[in-house]
Amino acid sequence: MRPLDGKTALITGASAPKGIGRAIALRLARDGAAVVVTDLGGAIELDGHIHSRTDLLDQLVSEIEGSGGRAKSLQLDVTSVTDIDACFTTILSTFDRLDILVNNAGSLSGSDNFLSTTPDQWRISFDVNLLGPMMLAQAAIPHMRDQGGGRIINIGSTGSLGAEPGFGAYTAMKHGLVGLTKTIAAEFGEYGVLCNTVCPGFIATDMHTAANTRLAQENSISVSEMKQRRYANVAVRDAGLPEDVANAVAYLAGPQANYVTGINLPVTGGVPFGI
Repeated sequence: MRPLDGKTALITGASAPKGIGRAIALRLARDGAAVVVTDLGGAIELDGHIHSRTDLLDQLVSEIEGSGGRAKSLQLDVTSVTDIDACFTTILSTFDRLDILVNNAGSLSGSDNFLSTTPDQWRISFDVNLLGPMMLAQAAIPHMRDQGGGRIINIGSTGSLGAEPGFGAYTAMKHGLVGLTKTIAAEFGEYGVLCNTVCPGFIATDMHTAANTRLAQENSISVSEMKQRRYANVAVRDAGLPEDVANAVAYLAGPQANYVTGINLPVTGGVPFGI
């Protein structure tokens, strides 16, 4: 028997082909969970090409089903109460339950010198990186509580633990996400609802690649040199893989983490040394 047989998981922000959300969906499906993968509608630019997020999600569902798993894709704007309500209605009518919520969707709005960022950029960052996870948790917790428990796993960042210049709004919201995690853990642990934060470091995702390119241009250096600079304080001197984060999520979602709640789990390769 697989560790997540009979469970249902919802993963937000799962469309990017090299993204953490996609890796999490594949791993949880491999562990036996039925997975609901979601993202915004519309298009996304990757490697200079335009892709439909809906098509990318459908491809992920096909891959999971082709391996014998169960999956469903849904369009979801995590800042929309209407979308969240519709998402939960579909999940419960299709799979009857929700056991695992992975709040992975994120935004780098406001990634600039602090004095150059605008209130509107901070509002976008707040809505996506903090308010969305809060609303999804509020929707999930009553069902988890009534069925005897569940897991909420928030995807934070090293920005949840410290700060890097040029990511002020993102850092502030990821710090807030840690507070949200601890609040949920404290209030709902007695009902078997466990909540933790996974804090990835430099992970070779589409978003991370774009950030490296932007920072290289701003500093008039090559992307290779920018990587060397950014990874200089990483103990392993390199970026991790989305699968490294998925492994941590699988642990927190599974039975081996039955007594783990309210923690920040760094997946960082040591950023900075000792974290």
